[in-house]
Amino acid sequence: MTRLFLVLAVLLLGTATPAAAAPGPDVDAYVRAYLDHTGLPGAAVAVTRGGDVVRVAGYGHDAAGAPITASTRLPIASLSKSMTAFAVLQLVEDGRIALDEPVTRYLPEFRLADPRGARITVRMLLDQTSGMADSAFPDLTLPQPHTLTEAVERLRDAELADEPGAKFHYHNPNYEVAARIVEVVAGQPFAEYLRTRLFAPLGMTSSSEVDGPPADLGKGHVRAFGFEVPVTEPDWFTGGSHGVLTTAEDLSRWLVAQRDGGGVLSPASVALAHTPAPGRDYALGWAAWRPGQLSHNGEWFTHTAAQVLLPDGYGIAVVATTGLALDNDAETLAQGLATLVRGGTPELALPAGEVADRVLAGLILLSMLLAALGVVHARRWAARRPHWLRLLPCLLPGLVLAFLPDLMSVVFAGRQGTFGQLLYVWPGVILWLGVATLCGLTVLATRVRALVSGTVRRRREESGETTGVVAWASANRPNAS
Repeated sequence: MTRLFLVLAVLLLGTATPAAAAPGPDVDAYVRAYLDHTGLPGAAVAVTRGGDVVRVAGYGHDAAGAPITASTRLPIASLSKSMTAFAVLQLVEDGRIALDEPVTRYLPEFRLADPRGARITVRMLLDQTSGMADSAFPDLTLPQPHTLTEAVERLRDAELADEPGAKFHYHNPNYEVAARIVEVVAGQPFAEYLRTRLFAPLGMTSSSEVDGPPADLGKGHVRAFGFEVPVTEPDWFTGGSHGVLTTAEDLSRWLVAQRDGGGVLSPASVALAHTPAPGRDYALGWAAWRPGQLSHNGEWFTHTAAQVLLPDGYGIAVVATTGLALDNDAETLAQGLATLVRGGTPELALPAGEVADRVLAGLILLSMLLAALGVVHARRWAARRPHWLRLLPCLLPGLVLAFLPDLMSVVFAGRQGTFGQLLYVWPGVILWLGVATLCGLTVLATRVRALVSGTVRRRREESGETTGVVAWASANRPNAS
């Protein structure tokens, strides 16, 4: 009888319906909804939890119309900094680099115009407290180097914005110097070091590091007035700081490696890379800018990227086919996914740049309308005999346009660029200012002409009145006796 009960129990357990597993986050639905709502052409996404891959996929298409997949190679821009930091920490573990030693110990050629540069340490490069900054050395506006050696050499003209170790300044040359240290200490090119010591051991076989946009890189997109315009990435130096190309599949392996180093770095060194110094919110290639998470953004002029680590073990990486702008599509997507995996409902909103372009479109129409009114009423305006200084407002749009790179550096946290680069970043504002400048010059020319013609006419009238008075006086003068 006992055996019979055991058999029946086994049969009942074997046929029982298992409890339904809790549904995972619907990554696909959210990403597709984001693309539909914002017009983002394409994105690649990796979501992990602990050592597991939750989702790796591509969505949408690239600028050539080809579908984005999990194996599409895309630039991850400044997410590369976290990989450069890993490379330096590997050599620290090997006993070949000490974080608190001066950079000059490893690079005697590292010399700045500011003598305080001799006190910059390796750690200061990685946590971006070296004192180098865009405000003192606007690297984007200067001739670009072609190698890490040249990137270090050109710093001989660089001043410092602050004492070494005093303040955080996000500055790409910090990581260019760090990558050059890896080259010199390891005795091999930085790209080769990453391939053999980081990418290959982690299984990131589709990843590579470049010193500039490769010729075979597909176009990305620039947003302007609701349109996604395909454009080629401009030629600029990316080595060490923002030059890694990779795939969503490889990024999933990178995220998993953030748990314990993935065999390429010790857990203690990973914790060091993830932990900002007291009172700071930037660690070594990772930032704690948002409460409860580690993250980093990346921005090329035609692509953006973002990576996020959450306390519950989730890792998220996103690469988008739109470039540097008022907002970062990849970051917005990554933060939405962070909300999703934590059980929330991310909101869908238009990118700030698209909303701003709608305002700019209205300003363009308003500028043209005001210019038309200014031309039509130029004579009436001149008839009021205004002071010439009242013409100065017509020059204001042109003055703003002339100093736009400096003004935009305030918007982009001190990063300075050229007019050509601003055309990638925010073409709408340049178009508006260009139209407003032409409108202002048109009104100015019309009003000057009206003022001059009015002045001439008044002088003629005054001259005519004077001649008439003289003639009348002569005609009515009594004859001399």
